[in-house]
Amino acid sequence: MKANMGTIDKVIRISIAFVIAVLFFAHIITGTVAIVLLILAGIFVLTSFLSFCPLYLPFGISTCKSVKK
Repeated sequence: MKANMGTIDKVIRISIAFVIAVLFFAHIITGTVAIVLLILAGIFVLTSFLSFCPLYLPFGISTCKSVKK
């Protein structure tokens, strides 16, 4: 797996996951919506730590800074 996520992308994803977790534990979101959002938050955190997003592959997206030779 080649890294395809930059620092800003990772920070945004972790921030969104944090907001979802706070909303869940504050009982602002509940039920099925909460479960779906928590799963999404978990995916955001996992992909951020791996620096790899599988959905970027088919579209050829990379938010990493390019290394010039």
